[in-house]
Amino acid sequence: MLTPSPSPPSSPGSTPTRLRAALYLLTSVPLGAVTLLALLLLAGAGSALAVVVIGVPLLLTLVLSGIPLAALERRRLRLIDPVPLADPHREPPAPGLASWLRTRLQERCTWRELAYALLFACVLWPLEALAVGTVLLVCGGLIGTPVMMAAGGDGEARVLKLWLADSWPEAFAVLVAGVVLLPLLTWPLGIVARGRAVLTRALLSPPEGALDSRIEELDRSRMRLVDAFEAERRRIERDLHDGAQQRLVALSMTLGLARLEKPVEPLNGLLRRAHEEASAALVEIRELIHGIHPQVLTDRGLVAAVEDLADRSTVPVDVRLAVPGRLLEAVETAVYFAVSEALTNVAKHSGATRVTVTGEAAHGRLTVAVEDNGRGGAVSAPGTHTDTAGGTGLQGVADRLSVLGGALLVSSPPGGPTVFRLEVPCPPADSRT
Repeated sequence: MLTPSPSPPSSPGSTPTRLRAALYLLTSVPLGAVTLLALLLLAGAGSALAVVVIGVPLLLTLVLSGIPLAALERRRLRLIDPVPLADPHREPPAPGLASWLRTRLQERCTWRELAYALLFACVLWPLEALAVGTVLLVCGGLIGTPVMMAAGGDGEARVLKLWLADSWPEAFAVLVAGVVLLPLLTWPLGIVARGRAVLTRALLSPPEGALDSRIEELDRSRMRLVDAFEAERRRIERDLHDGAQQRLVALSMTLGLARLEKPVEPLNGLLRRAHEEASAALVEIRELIHGIHPQVLTDRGLVAAVEDLADRSTVPVDVRLAVPGRLLEAVETAVYFAVSEALTNVAKHSGATRVTVTGEAAHGRLTVAVEDNGRGGAVSAPGTHTDTAGGTGLQGVADRLSVLGGALLVSSPPGGPTVFRLEVPCPPADSRT
């Protein structure tokens, strides 16, 4: 879906930017004054009361005072800069105040925000007050000349403490000059505000290291989700295997023993039908358990599980996999089901008489290819490219591999061959963190 692109920000000299720049600088003045007062109170009271322990929380609040100020500054920056400034803080690993404090005190951005708060309170807002105050003083003094003349009652008024206006035509001429100068003097405010925005973005932007650590944490959390999903699959498999399957086995045996007792014919027919239904249900639940998570994959690894798939395939399959040792369970499971889906598609749609499964692990990545000698044309255009829109099976395989940082590529030109190629990172099983 197409979305309209955001309109570019106005130039510093345009009227909307002048107004926003003036508002941005004006709001800095009271905010800076309040920040300076708060820092002085926290520093003074915390230092004076530190000997009786009460001052420790005040000093801790002083250290963390840059966090709310930085959050407010990121919002206030939108007055003149349409690009949002990301919050560099990461989520605490555990709930609770202690975990939050420990995380914040260990972050570099917390100390950068404290430094920004000190700079803002001691340097920036006085300079902004000087810039805005100069414009207001000059233009306000000129525009207010007739009012001062009327209030004085003596028919004269001193303009900006520089000269004396002693007639009404002169007073109104000064007023007109003030009105004309107002847009001219507000133009530099846009430049000052832009420079202030650049400084704020430079001081409050997340550093490269923080972004990298957040990406790494996202990767770790993604792997934890995959592991939790696989553990849940294994639990369902065990529950079916140890519960429902065993009950069906016992039921089937009981019905078989009941048939051996040679009951009367109507009852014997019902027992025979019940025995057949129980046997069919047992076959189905065994196939379901195998589809959830095959036991051979758990016990013997990926190569043995793929060879088992080849033995059960309706199309002859040659397997040549070079996988050293065991891999992460999530990787083995994803590759197994990807190969299973590819072989299923070959049997249903390709008309192939032979399939080859090859693969090797090199440079930290596992590459597996499933190639058949069928008629091809499985994707919309010839050539190697990803195309999983044709069915939910391949889309599910692509999604599963994507979670692990892998990809599925399909090449199927008309006339064949069709090649399902997957690549996925393959750290060894003992590298799990």
